[in-house]
Amino acid sequence: MNQILIDYLPIAVLLGIALFFAILLPVLSLSLGPKRASERSLLPYESGITAIGEAQRRLPVKFYRIAVLFILFDVDIILLVPWAVTFRNLGTYGLVAMFIFMFMFILGDVWVWKKGVLEWD
Repeated sequence: MNQILIDYLPIAVLLGIALFFAILLPVLSLSLGPKRASERSLLPYESGITAIGEAQRRLPVKFYRIAVLFILFDVDIILLVPWAVTFRNLGTYGLVAMFIFMFMFILGDVWVWKKGVLEWD
């Protein structure tokens, strides 16, 4: 029992450090950061032209769709790498399971292509 706790000690330390910084950095930012806009920060930046309206624009939905598709491709690769490493140990079951996974993934890609999500106007 004691050996199991020692094996998980580095993970607990890393989790503790991550939580420490996740709490510390926002608290420091709120306590040390500016409280209100100063006269200088409201002046025009670089171009000298006074800003009209908000500085941030809303992005079209197509950008978000492409970002989600990029994440899906990344997840696909992340799942392919461990399968490729242990391919010989998995046998026929592993091969069939990966064929089913890839078939569903390619079917989704074809659906996205037919819907025109990848078209960039």
